[in-house]
Amino acid sequence: MKNIRISFLSSVRTLVVFGLVYISGSLHAEVILPKIFSDNMVLQRNQPIQVWGWAKASESVTVTLNGATAKTKADKNGNWKLSLKAMSHGGPYELIVKGKNTITLRNILIGDVWVGSGQSNMEWTIKDTNHAKEEIANANHPQIRLFTVPKAMSFDVEKDLTGGQWLECNSSTLGDFSAVAYFFGRKLNADLNIPIGLVNSSWGGTNIQTWMSWDVMAGKDEYRKLDIATLREAAKEMPEKQRKFSEAIANEKGKLEKWYDANTADGWKKITLPKLWEQTEIGNADGVVWFRKEFTVSAEDIGKSTTLHLGPIDDADETYVNGKQVGGMNGWNIDRHYAIAGNILQPGKNVLVVRVYDGAGGGGIYGAPDKLYLDVNNKRIDLTGEWQYKISVLNTEYGLQSAGPNAYPSQLYNAMIAPIIPMPIKGVIWYQGESNTGEAGKYQKLFPELISNWRTKWNQQFPFFWVQLANFMAPDSLPVSSDWAALRETQSMTLSLPSTGQAVIIDIGEANDIHPRNKQDVGLRLALSALKVAYNQNVVYSGPVYKSMQKVDNKLVLTFDNTGSGLQVKDKYGYLKAFAIAGEDQKFVWAKAYIEDNKVIVYHPAIKNPVAVRYAWGNNPDDANLYNKEGLPASPFRTDGWK
Repeated sequence: MKNIRISFLSSVRTLVVFGLVYISGSLHAEVILPKIFSDNMVLQRNQPIQVWGWAKASESVTVTLNGATAKTKADKNGNWKLSLKAMSHGGPYELIVKGKNTITLRNILIGDVWVGSGQSNMEWTIKDTNHAKEEIANANHPQIRLFTVPKAMSFDVEKDLTGGQWLECNSSTLGDFSAVAYFFGRKLNADLNIPIGLVNSSWGGTNIQTWMSWDVMAGKDEYRKLDIATLREAAKEMPEKQRKFSEAIANEKGKLEKWYDANTADGWKKITLPKLWEQTEIGNADGVVWFRKEFTVSAEDIGKSTTLHLGPIDDADETYVNGKQVGGMNGWNIDRHYAIAGNILQPGKNVLVVRVYDGAGGGGIYGAPDKLYLDVNNKRIDLTGEWQYKISVLNTEYGLQSAGPNAYPSQLYNAMIAPIIPMPIKGVIWYQGESNTGEAGKYQKLFPELISNWRTKWNQQFPFFWVQLANFMAPDSLPVSSDWAALRETQSMTLSLPSTGQAVIIDIGEANDIHPRNKQDVGLRLALSALKVAYNQNVVYSGPVYKSMQKVDNKLVLTFDNTGSGLQVKDKYGYLKAFAIAGEDQKFVWAKAYIEDNKVIVYHPAIKNPVAVRYAWGNNPDDANLYNKEGLPASPFRTDGWK
């Protein structure tokens, strides 16, 4: 799944920051600011304003903003830092920095700065969301400023980002910015009428471990033996390995040797499809693999309407029938449907060949079995089962398998978070967890550790809000255990930390896409938490949260916090769904449930002594329909502690 994948090629391009201490005072004859400072930036209100940078050793530096001035000198290594007095929101201003040279930053606002971080759903851009054209066309918000941190990795804490600049939010700048961060900031700006600065520091497919500092991660058993010095040296070889791999892709032998030729059958091995090739003997690798399948067409169907259905292919394909290309596209989550011209098929045996290129993570022809077939003359020819495959180029042949940000912890913290930490902020929004499903027990410890880690490094107990995992994958026909439900539970547990909040979105996910396009409601629900927790506004900011359970005869009575103006069921017939109930045998069945006196009554006629309830407990509880009257969904929960 692409949400839990890392673009290897992108990873290698950013490896240049490994171990590179490129800010050295002895090299600077002029004052230099870090890249987080630029025209159009937002500085945090109501806190001392921190300005820092580099210059020649002992060089005098003067900073002026909004009538306030502060002076300092660079130390022997060329580092300098100073503070200006706290200011209320306002602007635009000029920030003037003087040493041997003068830097003038214009259009500076004082307001609230929020950092958005996580994986692909935080990275997901406005241009790929619902109603993108309308959103971009209406994006004239001069009080909202946008900064995207470039992707980079490092084994060392870096002093500066690799690039980036602040942009004023308008139709020409918004399209490539984080959708969740924008919709969050737009709501705050509209309600508070103060400038909002949004810093997006995210990377698709990344786990939580790579966003935590090494002083925290080094103490964990699985990382104690990591030798950072050795890893740093190995990283120096990556560009050359990448060059050779890229060269092999450009001169890929499968194309040169015409493996698409129907008569070329030597050297192919058996494989069962559909399936990600990581789940086969091909293994965890990226590159080019060819797949081959023979099928039979009757003479009477030749020349009739024919469409080839391959389901999704991860990432790109070129598809041939009897040696002639019939289709090809790039998109890991796009179903392939290719019309086949009447002169391509032949009576009897035909040969289908698919060249698959995968740039990161899982690869191959991996969709549901019912998506892999040939429709010829309204007759379905099943293409599942035994195929053949032939490897052309894999990155593992070049020693490139473990080069992404998930390979070792702290790499993104070092390169994409640490350089901005001297800058005071209002708080953080976080959308991550998909890459850690399957290890909820570990995440239960890591997530609160990350929040505490960042607060400690910033020396601020700032508010921290996150998005609970959306509903995803096929709904379950019966109550089952679920890695996604377990990770949602750990996210909810983290609400025990002060100044936190959670946006529940189990009602806006998509079964076949881990990237829900409705980012508007995600940003809105995060903003409601911020308005309540960070700004002390009297708003209903959360859906119902399970509080307690009482047994009455053969029924279980549930009470909830955050019911707003009352519980409600979103169903035209008034039926509550997604509740499961169990007796002492721990066997859950779907339950009957209804609302009475602002409580939920759960029961099942066949269970005379119920002891536990679960709600929306599954990968995709698509029928979950308990809300408060303000329209916010109840958070998934269970009353048991069973494994």
